[in-house]
Amino acid sequence: MAVVCESAAGWLLDELALVNKWYQVGGEPGAPSLPQTESHLTSCYRLRDFFRLRKPYLTSQPTVTPERDSAPSRCPRVRKKRKRSIAYNQGELDALEYHKKLQFVAIAISWCSRGRIWRAHKGNKSIQLFQISDLILQGSRLLIQEGFKKGLLHSPSRTDEEEKCKIVLEIYGNKKSLADLCDMTKDMPCVPSPDYTVKTLDTESPFSQDGDYLSHITENTSDSPKIIHLMGEKYLIPPRSSFLLSDISNMEPLLHYKKYSIIVIDPPWENKSVKRSKRYNSLSSLKLKELPIPALAAPGCLVITWVTNRQKHLRFVKEELYPHWSVRSLAEWHWVKITQSGEFVFPIDSVHKKPYEILVLGRFVSPDNSTARELETILPPIPEHRIIVSVPCSLHSHKPPLSEVLKEYVKPDVERLELFARNLQPGWTSWGNEVLKFQHMDYFIPPETGN
Repeated sequence: MAVVCESAAGWLLDELALVNKWYQVGGEPGAPSLPQTESHLTSCYRLRDFFRLRKPYLTSQPTVTPERDSAPSRCPRVRKKRKRSIAYNQGELDALEYHKKLQFVAIAISWCSRGRIWRAHKGNKSIQLFQISDLILQGSRLLIQEGFKKGLLHSPSRTDEEEKCKIVLEIYGNKKSLADLCDMTKDMPCVPSPDYTVKTLDTESPFSQDGDYLSHITENTSDSPKIIHLMGEKYLIPPRSSFLLSDISNMEPLLHYKKYSIIVIDPPWENKSVKRSKRYNSLSSLKLKELPIPALAAPGCLVITWVTNRQKHLRFVKEELYPHWSVRSLAEWHWVKITQSGEFVFPIDSVHKKPYEILVLGRFVSPDNSTARELETILPPIPEHRIIVSVPCSLHSHKPPLSEVLKEYVKPDVERLELFARNLQPGWTSWGNEVLKFQHMDYFIPPETGN
């Protein structure tokens, strides 16, 4: 289970424990256990420990005043950085406004007793007005405390953290061993007619030799992970998962595969840091509108979009993108990123970076809205505000899995789709031109090593 504890505010997740469970015999909790034969032991892999963040990315630095009678420093002179202008740009002003924006929460919860909270009453319901900053601070407090009690979080200590964190740098530095799938899909030859054939991995063998995994759906229907070979590289495929490795110009196989009741979208938003780092190609707002969400969505589909803290993107999703797709906005949730010692990764009052990211939840409204109305009567309503607290993965732009936090708000055993995915999940179809990026075998520990 990924959920370590739950409160009225949200959830504390242990993503590493869940991912490791996916690659053990039987996969997800509740899956049938398989006999521990030699053939099955080869499928017991563990994700390398990319969740060892002990220090915040940025901390508030106190001003240090040197003593008058202290010995003169012999260090070489360092050029002073030019002080940044106090004036904020429009994006920073928008972020500050959102951070301090008042939000209504129509529930009475214990952690509301402190902080800047204004109360009102309507009938028998208690209405609280929160600032976003208070919502993050107060909601995270109890979850972090429970994390210490359950042993997921702990105070800083001297460990071999630095040595283990070198794994990330070594993997990223080994350019020859990792296929650049993004560039590979760009260089794919044009397909005269799309391939709608669904190819199933061999259920008998844990290994699959080099095959054509481009531009058609590939699925692992078994309860064990499989290893596939692609262009001389090995990739680990979790149980009961499927994927389409393609770019946005070739999504047709998805349209002929299934209809989905959950669609999670993690767009490659345009921003200056992405352009500088060149880690991935961004997508314009106009291109995002071309995603065939209405054709992929089952009636009443729950649509979740990850949004950066740039308010321009948040307004675009709520005011343009969702209406264009016939999706009705329901709620904003926040993913709060902390260290293993329970600190926010950025100061809560930082102007440039925030310790949280935003999820916008909406419901697809089909021409016949009866299904959406039916779901609203048999399922709990999507709460307006929830927080998801976890230690972030050190792999770039890696988001926590949402299956367990969403299961209360959808029917059981529904079809689920992630767009712009960089890894695979059991029970999900994943699409993107880097969909296998973090499935490369270098990210996993084989069972025979145990390191």
